[in-house]
Amino acid sequence: MSNAPQKIANPILPGFNPDPSICRVGDDYYIATSTFEWFPGVQIHHSRDLKNWRLVTRPLTRPAQLDMRGNPDSCGIWAPCLTHADGKFWLVYTDVKRKDGSFKDAHNYIVTASAIEGPWSDPVYTNSSGFDPSLFHDDDGRKWQLNMIWDHRVGHNSFAGIALQEFDPVAGRLTGPIRNIFAGTPLGLVEGPHLYKRDGWYYLLTAEGGTGYDHAVTLARSKQIDGPYELHPDTHVVTSRFDPDNPIQRSGHGDLVETQNGETYLVHLMGRPRPGQNRCQMGRETAIQKCVWGADGWLRLEAGGLAPEQLVTAPDLPAHPFPDEPARHDFDEPDLPLVFQWLRTPYPERLFSLTERPGHLRLFGRESVGSWFEQALVARRQTAYDYEAETLLDFQPENRQQTAGLIAYYGRCQFFYLAVTEDRDLGRVLTLLTCPGNTPDGDLQAPLEAPVLLPKKGPVAMKVTVEGLALRFWYKTEEADWERIGPAFDATILSDEAAGRGAHGNFTGAFVGMHAMDTSGQARPADFDYFSYQNLA
Repeated sequence: MSNAPQKIANPILPGFNPDPSICRVGDDYYIATSTFEWFPGVQIHHSRDLKNWRLVTRPLTRPAQLDMRGNPDSCGIWAPCLTHADGKFWLVYTDVKRKDGSFKDAHNYIVTASAIEGPWSDPVYTNSSGFDPSLFHDDDGRKWQLNMIWDHRVGHNSFAGIALQEFDPVAGRLTGPIRNIFAGTPLGLVEGPHLYKRDGWYYLLTAEGGTGYDHAVTLARSKQIDGPYELHPDTHVVTSRFDPDNPIQRSGHGDLVETQNGETYLVHLMGRPRPGQNRCQMGRETAIQKCVWGADGWLRLEAGGLAPEQLVTAPDLPAHPFPDEPARHDFDEPDLPLVFQWLRTPYPERLFSLTERPGHLRLFGRESVGSWFEQALVARRQTAYDYEAETLLDFQPENRQQTAGLIAYYGRCQFFYLAVTEDRDLGRVLTLLTCPGNTPDGDLQAPLEAPVLLPKKGPVAMKVTVEGLALRFWYKTEEADWERIGPAFDATILSDEAAGRGAHGNFTGAFVGMHAMDTSGQARPADFDYFSYQNLA
């Protein structure tokens, strides 16, 4: 048996899991990541060895905590910060209501819980001066909130620095003066602050360079919490901007944790573009790097340099693997499996039911695909370049405004949708609704010359595969074999970079799931017997 140190392979949280905030409580580690417009809000994963992780909860589950109806794509929950102090967890998060143009309407809140599974408290509102809030618990018992400062004025730097203000947990509000403690470096776009204290120094970790291919983690320190802060001799701790051939790109927005044995690790967001293409279908994921503190008191990557490593030395902790997630869900339980999410609304009972037809997920057709308000879409993350997903649908539409089926989805202008609907002349048919991201208004394209005739009744099996750059749909009825439908689509369209403002304006990742639409307002139900997903080698 080899005595070589164990390795951790990046990413540790594959698929759309950006802006990681890490927290250790005893032998347990937790990472909170952004969920944007997907509900419930904030993903929290658990580990005991920093290598193996499992999703344990999404704490923002009810209307009092979060209501994102009307939030545009890539708004909603930005950059949560998870900490533990005074015997409880503290979660700070932003709900962004507008991101485009000169203004950012971004509201910051704090919730708490005595256990990671909850229950989590109703939120305390703190401020709206900027996004990416974090909470620092000083060793004198005082608490401080940090967030980036947004400046909408024409001719000014929109990313105006890092704000620091004391938080009074008894009064439940920020108090005292607001100080701009760090203006950032010439790389610009300073955001994502986290504060730590070590050997009498306050260390300020920030994200810079935007969330695209110039992203970086910057470090500064001061003897006083309000500065002035001096920059790291290398300015940054990790970035891929000087290493365009590294499979790990878009490296930035980090947070630090120290193990029980005194080892230091940095978690940070990352992206995996398809080789030869700057398109990350899984969106922004979470990676980890081992770090060391130098004799000069500065933190650096253990491997040296600034480039992130694909394989990282694991900590001196016992291995703690978790059972594999099941590939297939038969919807036999009363609750939706944790792997699935829906969009925006805190009222899921209007979108789906697991009890109206036992053994099925029933979706109630609601607004159109791409709606920012009430869309019946239940989906899970794509977590590898290549995958296969399958479902079995029982749906009897009465008119062309009613559709249901299997969807590969990024946002309102980027989706591929295999749907059962009604044709006035043909009856029940199968069609494709696609939006390949090349129009700003989400106009549909019609890749089929004519819809495919289906039996008048009976379930329809649907399958989507992604292999290489090709996304393909398949279907079969009860007495037939699998049959291809439609062309091979460009799978990389379901990425941050493929539409609109690209990596600086789209922040989520590719999902695959089940959808039902009824723009007649009758809420026609669609029943899904199972859903399976597996990554392909």
